[in-house]
Amino acid sequence: MTMSSAKIECVLRENWRCGESPVWEEASNSLLFVDIPAKKVCRWDSLSKQVQQVTVDAPVSSVALRQSGGYVTTVGTKFCALNWEDQSAVVLATVDKDKKNNRFNDGKVDPAGRYFAGTMAEETAPAVLERHQGSLYSLFPDHHVEKYFDQVDISNGLDWSLDHKIFYYIDSLSYSVDAFDYDLQTGKISNRRSVYKLEKEEQIPDGMCIDVEGKLWVACYNGGRVIRLDPETGKRLQTVKLPVVKITSCCFGGKDYSEMYVTSARDGMDPEGLLQQPEAGGIFKITGLGVKGIPPYPYAG
Repeated sequence: MTMSSAKIECVLRENWRCGESPVWEEASNSLLFVDIPAKKVCRWDSLSKQVQQVTVDAPVSSVALRQSGGYVTTVGTKFCALNWEDQSAVVLATVDKDKKNNRFNDGKVDPAGRYFAGTMAEETAPAVLERHQGSLYSLFPDHHVEKYFDQVDISNGLDWSLDHKIFYYIDSLSYSVDAFDYDLQTGKISNRRSVYKLEKEEQIPDGMCIDVEGKLWVACYNGGRVIRLDPETGKRLQTVKLPVVKITSCCFGGKDYSEMYVTSARDGMDPEGLLQQPEAGGIFKITGLGVKGIPPYPYAG
């Protein structure tokens, strides 16, 4: 499939330091996302084009919908419930208590309403950090936490197959998209394998989402693109290039989830790079992809 039909628009030029974790909220026609180092959870209303934000007390790396109202978010090494109206965050659980330099990174809710999120060591510069310090966790609806595995570098993109039997996961510095057998009932994962290895020009795999055809879309950090993969064949099906290099994550949203929203970063760019990429740190909307996404799952606790 050619790229010519896809149209790319920067819908929010607020130059976020490190935009991440985009998630569409149908009820408010809004895109939720975070700016990790700025400690902000943001909500962009696609109708009024206004942005509301809540500032929390530590780097905030992901946000998700919550079935009972409000949102859940990963702040520092804590899973938190976020009340948008009074801008308060309540801690639900804490992880990595023995690793003072760690923080959460990407997170997403599974089809059963558990909030999966992984950790990493705090970076000294983008993608420069102490290796193997992270782990992957999940916050169950009853607020207990399960740890799946450790030795993670940068815990990143995650999603589930349409039949809920496979969990897809990215540890960025492995330059691979991995798959696990996944048990929806228990949340257990097993049998890790690689389904796609990134090519040199694709750089570092970051955020990820699945479309209605079961294909994966991966944001390529430093690669200036999102790529569409077939996890069954291991083949790349499509590349969509964006006008900024530090692409961080992607999700479907908008009318019947036919639009893709892409977050980006400006942290780590030199003045020359910022001059060449004035939209760095912006939020982009891609239309005309010819495929739709699925609604995000809400946290059940």
